[in-house]
Amino acid sequence: MIHFKPAESPEELEGILSLQRSNLPKNITAAEKSEQGFVTVNHSFEQLAEMNAIAPHLIAKDGEQVVGYILAMTKASKALVPVLVPMFNQFDGLNFGGKPVSSLEYLVIGQICVDKSYRGQGIFDRMYAAYGEIFSKRFDFAITEIAVSNVRSIKAHQRVGFEVIHEFSDQTDDWAIVALDWKRMKSRSDKDSLDLKKK
Repeated sequence: MIHFKPAESPEELEGILSLQRSNLPKNITAAEKSEQGFVTVNHSFEQLAEMNAIAPHLIAKDGEQVVGYILAMTKASKALVPVLVPMFNQFDGLNFGGKPVSSLEYLVIGQICVDKSYRGQGIFDRMYAAYGEIFSKRFDFAITEIAVSNVRSIKAHQRVGFEVIHEFSDQTDDWAIVALDWKRMKSRSDKDSLDLKKK
């Protein structure tokens, strides 16, 4: 049975890293990369642990095995992964919901991954639901960037409510910046509940 929780132990962080390594582009076939998606950044244990101390990563576990995760990053943790500093700078130059992103409290989805043996079971959606329960009161919205070539990931994020707010290209790839407004999602959910009660 799959359960969802914040990452707490060194073993759970190692479980994240093991799953991450097996989904890096260099460790999967071109067909897998195209059809199943991939992760881009390879973290060290120290980076992961320091990030987790600021805002805990969410994991999906089957028994003791980590079968999915969403990494959490905040403005306070951006310097821990130097390769991602330009991403934060890019975010801060954008507007979301009619306001400068830099003026808002946002949570960055550092990375998300589901073990290939567990895909198609709704774990991605359930992880984001649990992630929202943990962080939606503390942050205005969640934001991340996804390689445009990672079609599976973009479609999955749009399915759970993310919207593309900006696209750009750099030396490595074409990118889409996507954001999830938790407050708007909650108001939509509350409205749906009221509509159901009326029927």
